[in-house]
Amino acid sequence: MLDSLIVPLFVTTDLPRRAELTEFGALLAETVRTLDHEGTGYDAFLAGKVFWLDRPVLPRQRPAAEVEPRFAGMLGYLAASGAGHDVRDVVADVRRAVDAAVTLRYGDVGAVPAVFAIRDRDVRERTPESAVPIAPPADPRQAAAELVSVTRSYL
Repeated sequence: MLDSLIVPLFVTTDLPRRAELTEFGALLAETVRTLDHEGTGYDAFLAGKVFWLDRPVLPRQRPAAEVEPRFAGMLGYLAASGAGHDVRDVVADVRRAVDAAVTLRYGDVGAVPAVFAIRDRDVRERTPESAVPIAPPADPRQAAAELVSVTRSYL
């Protein structure tokens, strides 16, 4: 059995109004495949769901302007391979990787993406019914099979 650390995660960021959830989920999944900690890389796998956290539009209120960004979220589990990881370091590694990927893909979205370790229970209880599963990798052989199976067992 592969040594791994499982971290329940919440990721939030602003995205351009025309961004697609499935693309955002795929970006997150691909971004965390290999993480870096102080110059040493390690494999990881993310399983979860993405969703919009739009503000409610009240009666007599105008809908959001086309230029106003949308707030997206992801709740899921990250499996980090190898022994000796600690949650704080893994979350920091994910935060750096996601920030770089979101900036590269969408440009300056106005705020740094937030990445939090949360309780396992929160993933199950707070994932909206309308959330979209993160698509599996196009080539599952690229992800460590043990990481895929251990992470998906949490969903």
